Amino acid sequence: MTKLHVSNHPLVRHKLTLLRDKNTDHRSFRELMRELALLLCYEATQDLQLSPKVVETPMGSANGFKAEESIGVVPVLRAGLGMLEGVMQLLPNVQVWHIGLYRDEETLRPVQYYNRLPEKTSVQICLILDPMLATGGSAAATVDLLKNVGVERIKYIGLIAAPEGVERLSKAHPDVPIYLASLDERLNDVGFIVPGLGDAGDRQFGT
Repeated sequence: MTKLHVSNHPLVRHKLTLLRDKNTDHRSFRELMRELALLLCYEATQDLQLSPKVVETPMGSANGFKAEESIGVVPVLRAGLGMLEGVMQLLPNVQVWHIGLYRDEETLRPVQYYNRLPEKTSVQICLILDPMLATGGSAAATVDLLKNVGVERIKYIGLIAAPEGVERLSKAHPDVPIYLASLDERLNDVGFIVPGLGDAGDRQFGT
């Protein structure tokens, strides 16, 4: 069963609409990606484990909680970098690992060109950051790499997905929840999401 979570938060819907607009400039595009990543990270981390903690307020003792799980974040280069700042604003003490993948335009298959994962993981949960879940090949390959170094709990955080990408990732890794701002209509004949927003990397970096 697909663990798909599509946000219905009004701010997510509003900011995604601005992000899609072809007239949105590069600077605004980057800021919107940061804000959307923060909002989606909030939704994706609602099940983090807590332990009790007592703190002293100016008026006395208060019972509270402390996050117990260590978290790794993996922005998939290069488009995933635009989501990293928003996630780190919410989770400043995470470990950040990088994976570089590009999609072969003829075969639509992922090609790895960079990998800075540890040989063995020390985190309990890992968040993959990649704005576009198109064919699903890069996402599935990233999960494979993380599982190979011992990560047991993995979540995918993206902005927009095509049904084809969700299906592929879910079939390859049914244990991985997928958090999105939108599930779009389809892929076109060259593997781009429709209506999508174009190339997320090009639009944020002005290339």
